[in-house]
Amino acid sequence: MKKILNYTLIGTLALIPAVVILEIVLFVKDRLADLFQFVYGYSDNYLVTFLLFATSFAMITYIGHRISLGRFSIIAAFEKLIERIPLLSTIYRVTKKLVHMIAGHQLQEPREVVYVEYPKEGLWVPAYVTNKIEDRYVLFVPTSPNPTSGFALIVHESKTIRSNMSIEQVTSFIISVGADYEKLTEATQLPK
Repeated sequence: MKKILNYTLIGTLALIPAVVILEIVLFVKDRLADLFQFVYGYSDNYLVTFLLFATSFAMITYIGHRISLGRFSIIAAFEKLIERIPLLSTIYRVTKKLVHMIAGHQLQEPREVVYVEYPKEGLWVPAYVTNKIEDRYVLFVPTSPNPTSGFALIVHESKTIRSNMSIEQVTSFIISVGADYEKLTEATQLPK
């Protein structure tokens, strides 16, 4: 009986990544289908629906191109408007910074990964450097297996050890609960 339960647990854990990906694909498909039904409901014509989607795609691509060149004043005007609304300005600013961090755009400093002793001495965890203030790092220490939750810490630069891991490698390490660790030699070089 113990072996059967063990095999069941192993099988369940093996299927979790596939189920998560399937759920994401189904969610995106459902949202696109809802959007299509919403647009199609107005025109009741597939050609008009296709043209609306093509026009939307072209506009979004154009906006992305203009923003990458730093030449899109509508977004700047929208941001100035949002800055005048107290609660929305905070939410917008933080969301924008998080999106830029995740997307790989640089803020004040290049994104990097460090190790920090947390929650006590002798225990090392990888952390994202989200900001730098003089000789202090503002770190985000993600928790396994959900890298979007964690702790924000402010530590002196000397209390960290630089890592050669990329943001993607750390995220994979966190999600896999340490099973996907590409920089094994780094672990042996951490102080005891």
